[in-house]
Amino acid sequence: MSRRIWSVEHILSLYRRGLFPMADAADDPRVFIVDPDQRGILPLEDFHLPRRLARTIRQDRFVVTLDQAFARVVDACAAPAANREVTWINAPIRDMCDALHAAGWAHSVEAWADGELAGGLYGVRLGGAFFGETMFSRATDASKVALAHLVARLKRSGFYLLDAQFITAHLAQFGAVEISRADYHVRLEEALRRPTSWPGGPVSLSGHEVMQSIAQTS
Repeated sequence: MSRRIWSVEHILSLYRRGLFPMADAADDPRVFIVDPDQRGILPLEDFHLPRRLARTIRQDRFVVTLDQAFARVVDACAAPAANREVTWINAPIRDMCDALHAAGWAHSVEAWADGELAGGLYGVRLGGAFFGETMFSRATDASKVALAHLVARLKRSGFYLLDAQFITAHLAQFGAVEISRADYHVRLEEALRRPTSWPGGPVSLSGHEVMQSIAQTS
């Protein structure tokens, strides 16, 4: 499949319709469009923090920023790791990430320890929806802390939907649930109607602020 068809507007149109692009492996140049029967989401109002992770967040072990190292986060997500020898981010997917980020639609969350990038995640936002793509961790709990900070930021900015694509045991501990395609589309339509602004910037929330934001209900 030609890489030339993936304009920013074409990619965004997929997300607006509840679809998303994926690849089988980093060395496979093909890209396919996914429309799962069951969709994984992380309900923002019912996000669960395991007790040990909550303690780590309160202790501010990591400084968490937004959009300060997008390319490095994608590189880390694409790199093989001890528990992930094969990754799905191939060259066309990377091209899409770069184009969406340059246009202001793709964002990263970075967790830093002693000035080093310890973990993070990236995804795409449209209206009141954030479509999480993948995450990485080089230090215990780094990606989990990044996720908690993301949830806090999304709630503060009025986001409605945090799309996790598929359920994993890792995400289930945070309250991730599976919903039908039809239910997902209802939620997506509501999210797309909501005007929000991306809460970007290098300033990290404190652990106390994160816990307060996650605990708040609308």
